[in-house]
Amino acid sequence: MTGFDIEQSVGFLMAKAHQQLYAFFRDELAPYGVTPPQFALLAFLWKRDGLSQTELSEKTGVDRTTIGGLVDRLAKLGLVERCRHPADRRAWRVCLTAAGRASENDLVPLALRVRRRFSAGLEPGEYEQLCRLLAKLRSGSDD
Repeated sequence: MTGFDIEQSVGFLMAKAHQQLYAFFRDELAPYGVTPPQFALLAFLWKRDGLSQTELSEKTGVDRTTIGGLVDRLAKLGLVERCRHPADRRAWRVCLTAAGRASENDLVPLALRVRRRFSAGLEPGEYEQLCRLLAKLRSGSDD
């Protein structure tokens, strides 16, 4: 039996890389009172405001109950509010407030700074290649 080298396992390496990136990002976001998962919701809303909690759940891969808690905390920060869905009286959309829209100006440069710090050891083009490979793994396709 040859054994299994856990330190060369994709799962182990991805988990450790995620822990490092999460810690960098958490520390940078802390002065704004926002967590990395909350930032992800804001980033999706900056792209398309007014998504439903179900749509945010699908985009992030986070269950709807957890999304609800994230939205609640962003609402307490004054960054989002729940708005009635124009086509479905029972549904709610998550809408950016003026402060939520303005937060993009502070948080996006911070996220880009974290990305540069995290990927500093990569050669030119390797970050983009890594993103393409991870997107392939996430989608489960082999194209």
